[in-house]
Amino acid sequence: MADPTTDTIVEDETPLASPATAEAVRATERSLAADEATTLAITTRRLGGIRHLLPTWSGKLITGVVITGLIVLFGLLVPPFAQDPRDSDNPSLQPPSLEHLLGTTKLGYDVFSQLAHGTRESLFVGFVAGFVALLLAIVFGILAGYFGGVADEILMLITNIMLVIPGLPLVMVIAAYVQNAPGLGPLARSSFLVAIILGVTGWAGSAIVLRAQSRSLRTREYVAAARVAGEKPMRVIFVEILPNLVPLIAAQLIFGIIFAVLGEAGLSYLGLGPTGSITLGTMLNDAQTGQAVGSGAWWWFVPPGLMIALLGAGLSLINFAIDEVVNPKLRLAPKVARNQRRAARAGRGIAGGGAVA
Repeated sequence: MADPTTDTIVEDETPLASPATAEAVRATERSLAADEATTLAITTRRLGGIRHLLPTWSGKLITGVVITGLIVLFGLLVPPFAQDPRDSDNPSLQPPSLEHLLGTTKLGYDVFSQLAHGTRESLFVGFVAGFVALLLAIVFGILAGYFGGVADEILMLITNIMLVIPGLPLVMVIAAYVQNAPGLGPLARSSFLVAIILGVTGWAGSAIVLRAQSRSLRTREYVAAARVAGEKPMRVIFVEILPNLVPLIAAQLIFGIIFAVLGEAGLSYLGLGPTGSITLGTMLNDAQTGQAVGSGAWWWFVPPGLMIALLGAGLSLINFAIDEVVNPKLRLAPKVARNQRRAARAGRGIAGGGAVA
């Protein structure tokens, strides 16, 4: 018969954790809690960083978005419902009326229909040229700023050559040569070809700006940590540098679109624009060759000129709002000016930096 005392001792006997093991468990729990807190902090910081990169809603930004949005909607939605812009069955040089909202041209074309189609084509040229110029600016600017050394010298040599060549004469020469080159077929004298020419010739200034900012970012601690951790250069550029350049890249894209729209209008006015499509520039060229000013047909040249001016103003206002993100001094300038005006009305002096003395 077994001893009950012995049986009890055997049943209740369990291995007890040593003090060292218990301390290790508590250390593991503290480490997990710290990891969770670190993950939450990183997520919060990333969300805050994304929010910091977005422009704040201001009068300039709202006005620019409204103007640009209405022009884009006009160019996208109206052309399918408008009259054929090449329909010459209308009476010539008719002033604006209910039948023809913006009148007709010398050849009987409806100006409102041409304005709708011209706005769409000019927006197409602007966006294509803007993206082409931005892509080249990123390649030449950010790569040169990050790698430095021989790569920087070679890329900046090409950039400086493009920068010192006068823009408009270069565009005119390339457009005249390429558009008359044999073998292009439908691409010759098309809006797409004009957009590519404007994009290829308009990236140098943006590349200089992006290079300077990239040289500054590559010395930051998080970029150095990524390089020490063995990250590949292209991953460092796309993950660590490019996200911090989003406001600047957006500003350069908008500048490229403005430059392309104005450049296309200039080329078309000189007779080097696309002939297979209608743009705001070709409308101005037709008005000039048709002696619209001399015949008093203001409705022929005022709408396309006004549309170009409004589009440039809307995009510029958006660009100003983005500049306030890139340059905090611009964001603080209105507040400083208001403090100065209030202090002046109160008869107090103003110290340096806008502070009230």
